[in-house]
Amino acid sequence: MRVVAQRVASGSVSWDGEAATIGPGFVLLVGAGGDDDEGTVQRLADKIIDLRVFADEAGRMNLSLPDVKGAALIVSQFTLFADMSKGRRPSLLKAGDPGRAEQLYELFVKRFRERGIETKTGSFGAVMRVSIENDGPVTLVLSTDEWVTRV
Repeated sequence: MRVVAQRVASGSVSWDGEAATIGPGFVLLVGAGGDDDEGTVQRLADKIIDLRVFADEAGRMNLSLPDVKGAALIVSQFTLFADMSKGRRPSLLKAGDPGRAEQLYELFVKRFRERGIETKTGSFGAVMRVSIENDGPVTLVLSTDEWVTRV
């Protein structure tokens, strides 16, 4: 599983006449790969929820999402598994099976809600427009697989 986590002042996603918006928190672009399972999903969700990347009173990155009562906007992003090592068009063969990937995505979202995080989502598999007002910026790339980004 791969996630691009961006600390934001606000974020929104829109698709097919629908929209979701959050205030301060994380916008998470999430992709599931063929080797991912339920344990991987839960471990990564918990890791992100507990990341201490929000400022404390001294301005140091020392607080987690629950500490600041932040929200999460979770958007599916299968292109995180694009392989660009050959040619000029990304190969998406390493992305998970769409049906299984959707199950894992929903499990990821569920874990945030179980942990009491205000959670909004896009629509899995839809063409969406994402707006992000970065805070910092703080952008983290997390991966549960060995990720070689050679080009």
